[in-house]
Amino acid sequence: MTLSEENYLKTIYHLTQSTQSEVSTNAIAEKMETKASSVTDMLKKLAEKNWIFYKKYQGVSLTEQGLLAAKMIVRKHRLWEFFLVDKLHFAWDEVHDIAEQLEHIKSEQLINKLDDFLGNPSRDPHGDSIPDRDGNIIAIEKVLLSEVLPGQACQCVGVKDSSAAFLKYLDNHQIALGTPIKILSIEEFDLSLKVQIKDQQHVISNKIANNLYVKIIQDK
Repeated sequence: MTLSEENYLKTIYHLTQSTQSEVSTNAIAEKMETKASSVTDMLKKLAEKNWIFYKKYQGVSLTEQGLLAAKMIVRKHRLWEFFLVDKLHFAWDEVHDIAEQLEHIKSEQLINKLDDFLGNPSRDPHGDSIPDRDGNIIAIEKVLLSEVLPGQACQCVGVKDSSAAFLKYLDNHQIALGTPIKILSIEEFDLSLKVQIKDQQHVISNKIANNLYVKIIQDK
């Protein structure tokens, strides 16, 4: 499998996580910032190799073989992110681009040894599940912060947006994985949240709340 084919499989996999239907060519093109015609050419190649199911105008889905291959690419990416943060002490907003390069290393033996060396983590530094060597994933109980009601206490377990800008925003507001957050009130006009983080109160926009995953630990 070429580097480009791996990137397409990973992109299709991520898009299928947020939809119950087949992924459209336009969605792939937008995600990969390329032309729809280029996407169509690649989809035909992937279908010929039995990585995807594809029919023109009907969308795309991964075959069983393609799903496992995509999970293995995601596994490598997230293990390398964990390694970079936990062992080399990179900040969590610095590791995505580096892991994008490292995820294309082919050696399965290396990745399995890396997994064992790290203690077989189930989540990466951003809270995303890491597939094991068989492709199994431990589901994480989570909701968006925007879905939490006033009076409820929760704990940060992940991010929907893993961009450097968003992660730096969270650092500036002392929000990390495991940080307890209590919803004090919701502003009716713009749905911004007044929250308590540790001993301080903050106002969080609806956009931020829609990109932060939490686990409810106490009902109101």
